Amino acid sequence: MVSSEYLSAVLEVIREVGGVKDLDPEQDFYDAGVTSVQALPLLMELEARFEVTIPDERFILARRPLDICALITEVKEA
Repeated sequence: MVSSEYLSAVLEVIREVGGVKDLDPEQDFYDAGVTSVQALPLLMELEARFEVTIPDERFILARRPLDICALITEVKEA
């Protein structure tokens, strides 16, 4: 189960870094307007906010806010 606290924070970061106003947790954030150029700053902000190191190859596959939340939870529990 995804933490609502994590989900709120992930959505906030994607909105701030990606400039996406309306984003559904199940929506692909690249389809919503986040660009590949914004991916690295997005990854860095998420890592700083959650105090984790997210493997690049895993981040690339996590295209929805819910996916990122699950990934952050997994990394924190490892």
